[in-house]
Amino acid sequence: MSVSDVSNIFGFLGGLGMFLYGMSIMADGMQKTAGSRMSSFLGMLTNNRFLAVVLGALITAIIQSSGATTVMVVGFVSAGVLNLSQAVGVIMGANIGTTITAWIVSMSQLGDAFEIMKPSFYAPLIIGLGALLLVFAKGQKKKTVGEILIGLGLLFTGLDFMSGSISPYTDAPIFASAFALLGGNPLLGMGIGALVTALLQSSSASVGILQTLAMNGVVTANAAIYITLGQNIGSCVTAMLSSAGGSRTAKRAAVMHLAFNLIGAIVFGVLGFAVFSLLPAFAASHITAVQISMFHTVFNLTMTTLLFPFGDWLVKLSGVVVKEDNEEPVEDKETAVTLKHLDERIFESPAFAVETASLEVVHMGQITMKNVKRALDAILTGNLEEIQDVYKTEKTIDNMEKMLTEYLIKVDNLSLTERQKRVVNNLFYSVSDIERIGDHAENLAEQAEYMAEHGLDFTDTGMEDLKSISSSVVKAFQHAIDARQTGNMDSVRKVSQYEDDVDNQEEELREKHIERLSAGECAPSAGVVFLDIISNLERVSDHAYNLAGYVKDEM
Repeated sequence: MSVSDVSNIFGFLGGLGMFLYGMSIMADGMQKTAGSRMSSFLGMLTNNRFLAVVLGALITAIIQSSGATTVMVVGFVSAGVLNLSQAVGVIMGANIGTTITAWIVSMSQLGDAFEIMKPSFYAPLIIGLGALLLVFAKGQKKKTVGEILIGLGLLFTGLDFMSGSISPYTDAPIFASAFALLGGNPLLGMGIGALVTALLQSSSASVGILQTLAMNGVVTANAAIYITLGQNIGSCVTAMLSSAGGSRTAKRAAVMHLAFNLIGAIVFGVLGFAVFSLLPAFAASHITAVQISMFHTVFNLTMTTLLFPFGDWLVKLSGVVVKEDNEEPVEDKETAVTLKHLDERIFESPAFAVETASLEVVHMGQITMKNVKRALDAILTGNLEEIQDVYKTEKTIDNMEKMLTEYLIKVDNLSLTERQKRVVNNLFYSVSDIERIGDHAENLAEQAEYMAEHGLDFTDTGMEDLKSISSSVVKAFQHAIDARQTGNMDSVRKVSQYEDDVDNQEEELREKHIERLSAGECAPSAGVVFLDIISNLERVSDHAYNLAGYVKDEM
């Protein structure tokens, strides 16, 4: 082996590295640009499967990976965010969206007539502009655009390196023999395509490598078709591995993806074998990168069209393949639901991961709100039937705080925009504030029990005062939760108004209560409990004000 051969091997490996890394940082930058808009995509999903297909294609086009999209779908199905009927549409769309990368790769052949139209001609300029934006731009959006440009430039440069390293060997007998073997054996061709895709964990990357070989005129039509079909099967491996430790529903989502691509490979494999048998000259002819892109697109569009009406059959098929399992019942249902929702597969899209964390903080707030109401009901009515539920739910709130904090730490280490980092930081504080409100609800429940055990009562005036301040506190907390859920500034302003009202009432009630104690209208022991209750209520209001403040900071 000569120095030139070693240099070409290094060039090919370096080109492959630049291609994969460029694709990765370009996809990362596009996710950041999409930002919170991506998080609203799932909210648009209804039982309209056509819309699910469109959104699946759009999301995959943005993140440049059908594997990543299906892994997210597995996570969403496991978390109960999507049902299987919706998921099958997204999976179909993901296969269409992944063809975008193939067209980006084949652009270099679209401009063969004019050297100046080749993307590799502009690649250095694109990288240079991206670097300038990344280093010197002030705003986060401009820096993100810089990341996308650098990724795109590296992708084209990597392809050029790979192509240049292979070109001296296009006439080598090994290429002709290898592709003749793969073209003559459909199962072997599909197997190689699936294996390479599984190893790279990206059908887009493996298709890109195949197109690079095609640019140098060494790939036969029949081999390219079979390998491409295998690459679609190989793209299922990521989702299958991801679902291995998941719920039965998550496994069914992964099986639907595999079934879709297997059916497509069988249909087109049989058709291809028949056509190539009748037209051996066509089978042995060389195929271009553009033609591979065209076949990839036609294959996915055709299979989506054919299987679209049979989406529910794919759902049923997944149920037959993945049998019912007997899951052990979980005592703490709320914690179990949260644990399901905080699925790390969603980390494939940081924007969705942040949105999921925010929704779970809202969920924690709603559970805590119910506990506050239970405790107040016990104080105001003397009914202690739900007191034990208060203590039980407080343990749930503590567990949720731990789970959410651990999840947020992991989310904080993802590739986030400045705004997303601020949201995650505020969610940390929000979880802590909600947990403290849960502690105050427990304190209120203890006061209700103490009053019942010692036969303590408040005067009618005292009870009316407690109802008044309790109402303002509950409204402040409710609007704080609404502000986190909707981002509505009206809710933020209402929290501030109610918090001011609670502060004023607390001060006034202390003075009035001291007057009642001095006049002998209230027992001293009951007076201590009364003051403790309004103190806890005022602290709940303060934490609600903090929660609203974090939302205001994000606006």
